[in-house]
Amino acid sequence: MSKPVVAVVGRPNVGKSTLFNALAGERISIVQDTPGVTRDRIYAEVTWLNMTFTLIDTGGIEPESKDIILSQMREQAQIAIDTADVIIFMTDVRQGLVDADSKVADMLRRSKKPVVLVVNKVDSFEKFMPDVYEFYNLGIGDPVPISSASKLGLGDMLDEVAKHFPSYGEEEEEDDRPRVAIVGKPNVGKSSLINRLVGEERVIVSDIAGTTRDAIDTEIIWQDREYVFIDTAGLRRKNKIKEELERFSIIRAVTAVERADVVIIVIDATEGVTEQDAKIAGIAHERGKGIIIAVNKWDAVEKDDKTIYKHTSRIREILSFMPYAEILFISAKTGQRTQKLFDMIDMVLENNSMRVATGVLNEIMSEAVAMQQPPSDKGKRLKLYYITQAAVKPPTFVIFVNDKNLMHFSYTRYLENRIRDAFGFRGTSLKFIIRERKEDR
Repeated sequence: MSKPVVAVVGRPNVGKSTLFNALAGERISIVQDTPGVTRDRIYAEVTWLNMTFTLIDTGGIEPESKDIILSQMREQAQIAIDTADVIIFMTDVRQGLVDADSKVADMLRRSKKPVVLVVNKVDSFEKFMPDVYEFYNLGIGDPVPISSASKLGLGDMLDEVAKHFPSYGEEEEEDDRPRVAIVGKPNVGKSSLINRLVGEERVIVSDIAGTTRDAIDTEIIWQDREYVFIDTAGLRRKNKIKEELERFSIIRAVTAVERADVVIIVIDATEGVTEQDAKIAGIAHERGKGIIIAVNKWDAVEKDDKTIYKHTSRIREILSFMPYAEILFISAKTGQRTQKLFDMIDMVLENNSMRVATGVLNEIMSEAVAMQQPPSDKGKRLKLYYITQAAVKPPTFVIFVNDKNLMHFSYTRYLENRIRDAFGFRGTSLKFIIRERKEDR
């Protein structure tokens, strides 16, 4: 089941980032030092009671004039409306109710999306509660007083947010159709690819980056199997600020990836793989999805006998954190190799859901340990007792060891490579959990 998406919207300096960090905890600041895994604090996974959701910070507004503040807040609110299941609308008790708040509240009210109105910086309920009542004037429900900095009232706020989540597993239990997200920078040909696969012009295609309004789900039947393609093509409208545009395309990618089983990352062959592609790929990698890299516009590239090799090694170099990803060179315009995508999607889905028997895993691990001794530190050597597969999507393995501090990343990678040698797992990441077990057991 895909996790609900919660977006935080509000004026500058109302405390969105403070709330974001308070909810995300340390997890967001310990960002993996992997090239391509996005370092902007845009999204985080948050668990409240027994529910997990994706939190998005739509922040990033630092303009000079009030008109720009309002237009960018509207842009931000629109992104939240398009992508989120629940919107946290944050205001500031100390600044009081301002015009921009009312205008954004109008948009949010019309969107029919669930909105939780939050009044921040209420460091003392006794002192500030009379000022909180002013926010009833916005007409979007009861204001929830919190203090992000002091972490006051966050539980009440999360209870309100969670009320709007669909009952766990309610509607998605029945829908077992494979979900495929098509992600990538604006204007790399995501809509053209969907149109080619559908066989008709379903999505507006134009040379202006960001002409597709919203993420669109398209059902495609191929050889009697039904697939749901999630198209994140571009943004609501052209935005002059490049960083904002990149930020919003990443937000869109996060929400699409969250709902997908397989992610197709579309790269422009004429431009080559870029840092922005690596950021978007990093999101799918972190979330353990099946991954296919589709190099589009291949018809527009001048080729010799080394062209594919050069492009492949460049992609492998920049996306070195995901060597398992499948690569396919296509042209959405001419249809070259686009139908091969379906075979590749089926293969990646199968690998992402593959289970390996515990006995076989332990044989592979014993052989691996015999071939390369585990690391040691200050006379103490790592001992590996047992390995078992705990989950699929992505395949997740638990290894029991005597001291997990001795389990160096490189040795985990070595074991991963041995498992891949035996079973392939092409197109999917593998997750490893290291657990300690006392020797006398």
